[in-house]
Amino acid sequence: MKHVKISDLTVGNDLPLTIIAGPCQLETADHAQMIAGKMKEACDAAGAQYVFKASYDKANRTSLSGKRGMGIDAGLKVLDDIRKTMGIPVLTDVHTEAQCAIAAEAVDVLQIPAFLCRQTDMLLAAGNTGKAVNVKKGQFLAPWEMTNIVDKIESTGTQNILLTERGTSFGYNTLVADMRALPQMAKTGYPVVMDATHSVQQPGGKGGSSGGQREFAPVMARAAVSLGVGAVFIETHQDPDSAPSDGPNMIPLDQMPLLVDTLMRFDALAKANPIQI
Repeated sequence: MKHVKISDLTVGNDLPLTIIAGPCQLETADHAQMIAGKMKEACDAAGAQYVFKASYDKANRTSLSGKRGMGIDAGLKVLDDIRKTMGIPVLTDVHTEAQCAIAAEAVDVLQIPAFLCRQTDMLLAAGNTGKAVNVKKGQFLAPWEMTNIVDKIESTGTQNILLTERGTSFGYNTLVADMRALPQMAKTGYPVVMDATHSVQQPGGKGGSSGGQREFAPVMARAAVSLGVGAVFIETHQDPDSAPSDGPNMIPLDQMPLLVDTLMRFDALAKANPIQI
């Protein structure tokens, strides 16, 4: 069982749960700090480790008119400020090889988006930074294919790897989450992350943007944590219906404290009685 260091935190499938949460994209510095503060308070109260997440650029929006975020320069400054002033580890997406080294100066975890998970040069560039790398399993991959991705990143000399399940394409704007994927990916030894909100996304479901079924996001989180995973990834917003992206599948911020507390209870049971596959 491998453990991954993220700043002062240690993430593992056999360790207490880590919550990775924040808005889909950065809106303003104040907004990001507000969500980070409320999530840290909720996680501290429940005994969960916490990593803030947000994207400085949503490079894979459904339509050309979709809002993309603050951009790399302004966005990384906001993330770096959260990390330094609030003492919270931060995660963000990277979209090109060149962005990896730049983003690594400001964040603790580089996230490889699902659509880019097989891009060898991206994986190598991220691994070469020495930062933790969270790879989202492509909607087009079987879970056992993630071993090839692990091999690519390990070739850079790093073992700071997280593997995220975010659903599999089922056709016609629909994803399906197969919980068998979690223990299958855990066979790599690396911490497994369940993306509870993107797994209920309906990609392109609104024509010019994605839809989603946010009411099922807590269901996905609870089901995954009951199996024993390293972390849960959740996008949250104080008013999801006004969020610039992924609002339909985001969990309202005021619901997060109870959800985190519930997840920690499931986590304690799962870690006390690990599943053997």
